[in-house]
Amino acid sequence: MESWFSASVCIAVLLIGACGNHAVGEDLASDTVALNAFRQNVGRFVKWDQNTSACNWQGILCNGSRVTELRLPAVGLVGQILPGTLGNLTELRVLSLRFNLLSGPLPADLGKCTHMRNLYLQNNQFSGPIPSFISKWPNLVRLNLASNRFTGPIPSYFNSLQRLGTLYLENNSLNGSLPSLKLPNLQQFNVSFNKLNGSVPSGLKSFSSDAFLGNSLCGSPLPLCPGSIAPALGPSSESSSGSKGKDKLGAGAIVGIVLGSLAFLLVLFLIIFLCKRKRRSKRTTAVDVNTISKAPEMHLDKAPDATEDLSLSNSKEYSVTVQEPDKNNKRLVFFQGGARTFDLEDLLRASAEVLGKGSVGTAYKAVLEFGIVVAVKRLKDVIIGQKEFVQQIEVVGKMNHQNLVPLRAYYFSKDEKLLVYDYMPMGSLSALLHGNRGAGRTPLDWETRSRIALGAARGIEYLHGNGSQISHGNIKSSNILLTKDYNACVSDFGLAQLVSATPSASRIVGYRAPEVTDARRISQKADVYSFGVLLLELLTGKAPTHGSVNDDGVDLPRWVQSVVREEWTAEVFDIELLRNHNFEEDMVQLLQVAMDCVVQYPDQRPAMKEVVKRIQEVRRSLGDVDGNDHMSKPASELEMGAMPKFD
Repeated sequence: MESWFSASVCIAVLLIGACGNHAVGEDLASDTVALNAFRQNVGRFVKWDQNTSACNWQGILCNGSRVTELRLPAVGLVGQILPGTLGNLTELRVLSLRFNLLSGPLPADLGKCTHMRNLYLQNNQFSGPIPSFISKWPNLVRLNLASNRFTGPIPSYFNSLQRLGTLYLENNSLNGSLPSLKLPNLQQFNVSFNKLNGSVPSGLKSFSSDAFLGNSLCGSPLPLCPGSIAPALGPSSESSSGSKGKDKLGAGAIVGIVLGSLAFLLVLFLIIFLCKRKRRSKRTTAVDVNTISKAPEMHLDKAPDATEDLSLSNSKEYSVTVQEPDKNNKRLVFFQGGARTFDLEDLLRASAEVLGKGSVGTAYKAVLEFGIVVAVKRLKDVIIGQKEFVQQIEVVGKMNHQNLVPLRAYYFSKDEKLLVYDYMPMGSLSALLHGNRGAGRTPLDWETRSRIALGAARGIEYLHGNGSQISHGNIKSSNILLTKDYNACVSDFGLAQLVSATPSASRIVGYRAPEVTDARRISQKADVYSFGVLLLELLTGKAPTHGSVNDDGVDLPRWVQSVVREEWTAEVFDIELLRNHNFEEDMVQLLQVAMDCVVQYPDQRPAMKEVVKRIQEVRRSLGDVDGNDHMSKPASELEMGAMPKFD
């Protein structure tokens, strides 16, 4: 009997073990079914080998017998996620589907993924309200829904997510007021460019104004709300207790206080009068050039949604006394024998529109009274004297090439240095690439991007090959300006060594060659590296940054190298380029040029002359290397194995 009982226990244990193993297999099998259903629905570019375990597939990470991470950023996912797919991955902790073309509402069964910690869905076309099932994820740490089409209010249930550290909701169509969020771990927050209104809640006032731009919000850190009263300068309690104090003061004490106050005010007014008189005697023009600096500033990499016209002559704030003790000090110096159709006074009387703040100064669009439009750059942190400044600017002014923004004139004084350029109506490449990825955007096609690449390369080649053999030192997408025909013109050349090293040390972060430790010690090989990063930016649509910031920062050369090693073909290129499959081979060729430019060792990088030649070869499939015709090549599908291998 005892032996029979022991045998029964053994059999039961074996059966339980077998059932347990079978359950494990079913878990991974069900995850595999869900993944394949997801791929069949929206992921035709994703290549998963059905002969291997799902845990070995691209973008999949497992923990034991379940899928815990799904990362498919920028792989060309298109369409709407259906119920019964990702919602069945109930052990999912990380979901990254950013930079794709996914649309529609998020499926409700995604709420079953209660272990979710990081959700990255930015830069898609998801719509509808922010789903309520997110409140069922108590472990959520990072949530990025930026640059989609979400509508409705921001839900107050975010307060239940006490571990939330990142909340990015910018560039959607969210409306209503901001909920009062009290999240102790929240460090990154942005709701800019939505349709929000009302005041900023107290729990969010610690974030900068950039987190709230493009809405109808008010209150700290934004301007005061209408009807709000600024805090009083003096103590408020005095009003209530003053009457009692006065009753206790004698008449002599009151008279003494009044006379003392009057004497103090008299001395104060005398000091102010003398200071104003001394300052007025030093002014030399009808309008002080320092007034330009009072205009609000915006970064060049961002495209402002609204312009601001600031009259520099009609505003009371900007008017000063006319004095001209030194006529030479107020003279604009023109280049290339250009017609001197305006002078400094005309320039300073112009309507000024802030274009943005760059690495070497602030740029303005100036519309003169007689219709001429120019761009004015007010340099900052200039560290060299007038003689050396004039020598270097004279070299810049002599540069004459169709792919350079021409410098027309300059002004130098002890306190101000101004440069006058032709105005470029289409703005910068950076603004065009990254300024608006939402609805209504006109995508940049391959013909336009490759034309921009060739034009920028030709401009830099001219700088490198010119008799002066100068280097640019500040190549980045915000310094590539565009004409109405989308021809590229390089700006800010020859300015890198005019400004101090300290503020400019980080001006080309993400573009800077690894051997450059001092931003003022520039070289042509370092320019080639920066241009290679620019090509990668054109191809990927990603803005380069130095290292990674959470999961959103991109060190472009390192990221592309890691991707092409694994042959994730579609993930490399911008989803806007993947809509046309006729030029994938050309994209790969330009990608190879870019990777040759960003090799670690400077002597292994090609010269810009060779880079121009190779880009011309890439563009021959368009029928005209100058980009004047729009012929297309026969369609050719790029095989996964055709991606170049990089060490």
